[in-house]
Amino acid sequence: MSKQPKYRQVADTLRREIDSGTYPPGSRLPSESELSVRFDASRNTVRSGLNQLVSEGLISSSQGLGYEVRKHEVFELNASRFENLTFEQNGDAYNTDVTNAGRRPSQTFRVEMTPASQYVAERLKVDGSSTTVLRFCHRFVDDVPWSTQATYYPDWLAKEAPRLAEPGDIAEGTTRYLAAAGIEQIGYFDEIATRMPTPDEARLLDVGAGIPVLLWTRTGYSNEKPIRCTITTFRGDLNRMNYEIGDLSARPENEPK
Repeated sequence: MSKQPKYRQVADTLRREIDSGTYPPGSRLPSESELSVRFDASRNTVRSGLNQLVSEGLISSSQGLGYEVRKHEVFELNASRFENLTFEQNGDAYNTDVTNAGRRPSQTFRVEMTPASQYVAERLKVDGSSTTVLRFCHRFVDDVPWSTQATYYPDWLAKEAPRLAEPGDIAEGTTRYLAAAGIEQIGYFDEIATRMPTPDEARLLDVGAGIPVLLWTRTGYSNEKPIRCTITTFRGDLNRMNYEIGDLSARPENEPK
C-alpha cells in the first residue's frame, strides 16, 4: 500500500495520464464525482488532488465547467537573433519572428513619459529622479497573451531621436530607427529571471495558478553608454528561449532548438 496521502495518489495518476496523452491539451477531466468513484476517495480528497495539478499549471478550473487540461502551444524565441539587424527582418523583430514561425502576431501599444525606477535607472546609468520614455507593448500570438514588453529610453536620447516619444508604433523597429539616426546599438547585456506573477501581470497575460513568468531584461549599449532598457515578461508555460553562441557548424539543422 502506498504511504502517500490519497490526494497525492490522485494527482500523480492524473498527471501521468496527462503526460501520456490520455487526456490531451484542451480536453476535460472526469467530474469530481466520477473521480471519487474511480479512486474510492471523498470529493474533498479528489478536489485536493486536482488543486495540486492546478497549482502546477497542468489544468485549469472553471466554475460549472469542471477541469480542463491546459493547452501548451510553446513559442520558441531565438534571443541571439532577436533585434539583430544583420538578419533579414521586415519591420520589428517581434512581428518578424512570430510570422516566420507560422503564427499570427498582434499587439496593443502605448507611449508615456515616466520617472525611472531604481531598477531601470541603474541600468541606464541615469539619476533616479530623471524622466524616461516608456514604450509599452502587450503582445499576443494567435490571440493568446504572449508577453508584455516595457522599453525605457533616457530623456537625452528622446531629444536626439524624437520619434521615440511619439504615440504611434515605429514600423521599422526602434533599433533600426536609432541606427538610421546615427545611434547604433553595438552590444547588449541580458538578465534572465523567473518568479510568480504580480496580480497585474497575471491579468495581462491570463496566467493561471501555479504558472511563473519569465523576466528578460536586455540593456542595449552604444559605443559610449546605455541607450535603452527593455524588460520583457513572458508567460512561463508558453515560451522557450534559446541562444546561439560560437561556431555551430557541427550542430545538425534538424536538431531540436
